Amino acid sequence: MVAVPFRIKVSLWLLAFLLAVPLVGPFLVPIPALRDVASPAALAGPESLFVEVEGLTVHVETWPPGLEPAGAGAAAGDVVGIVMLHGFGSQTRTWRHLGEALATHDLGLGVALAFDRPAFGLTERPEAGSWGRAASPYGPAAQVALTLGLMDAYGLGRAVLIGHSAGGSLALQVALEHPDRVAGLVLVSPSVYAGGGAPAWTRPLLHTPQLNRLGPLIMRQFAGTPGQDFLRAAYFDPDALDPVDEAAYRRALGVEGWDSALWELVKASREPDLAPQLPQVRVPTLVVTGNADVIVPPEQSERLARELADARFVGIDACGHVAHEECAEATITAIVSWLGDGRARLLE
Repeated sequence: MVAVPFRIKVSLWLLAFLLAVPLVGPFLVPIPALRDVASPAALAGPESLFVEVEGLTVHVETWPPGLEPAGAGAAAGDVVGIVMLHGFGSQTRTWRHLGEALATHDLGLGVALAFDRPAFGLTERPEAGSWGRAASPYGPAAQVALTLGLMDAYGLGRAVLIGHSAGGSLALQVALEHPDRVAGLVLVSPSVYAGGGAPAWTRPLLHTPQLNRLGPLIMRQFAGTPGQDFLRAAYFDPDALDPVDEAAYRRALGVEGWDSALWELVKASREPDLAPQLPQVRVPTLVVTGNADVIVPPEQSERLARELADARFVGIDACGHVAHEECAEATITAIVSWLGDGRARLLE
């Protein structure tokens, strides 16, 4: 047997230690239990509805309020409705101003509804691995299916999809994959050209045991200063943030398992690949942006409107990323005007 020199032994031990730190270290980090959390039902408001779709209990809000689904297995007919898709970190209440306005206008459309996308709001948050070999309910394909499932539940043959930020990219994906189900699109600061998913090279790392342990702990930052800073950055004037809207954002951080669900969403996310497919989108589209948006720069929304076959662009001055909240009146005017002008085409 050949003896290993002492200096080499020390170097090997040092190398082993350096390797062990990232491999073993995460398992030594204590993960305290979430505090002050409750079930979605316990946090629901008078506007809340819970609908079983695609194996999930989905939190839904409708305008007019309280409209129940047509019934299990209801066939989608000729009715055209409105389905609103919120962005990252948001929930149904983000559409409250627009929903109330739509309910007061006779546009010839059916129900307007919004739902909390998986990992957000009060929609059920399945635990990791509970879906077996099926695709993650937090992934893009599952969210397309969930959108269509809700349309079916409410008897909507087609819908005008109104999507904000990441909800805008979801709306475009539905239109690309199921053009027969989409009558039109309203895209508010849509995330199309950048952001919205983990880069491909990071995906193997996201699924390692080490990051799976630390991931939910990292996500808990959204309950503190980083989350508050992210929310305020979405506004041109952070002081304009309505306490009602802020409370709705924070309500979702009181749901059991919100940190783990947000981590599952990060793992299931993908970088957007919509840009090359935009010429295939043929439905009438309205693109709205706040001209002071620092999250999705206005020039990206202008570019999108140019690259779509049938699009109108509206930019709103002194307005940030969530125009439908911060500049509700101007956003509502733009959307209602576009819906009214295109009513015949949307219903044909």
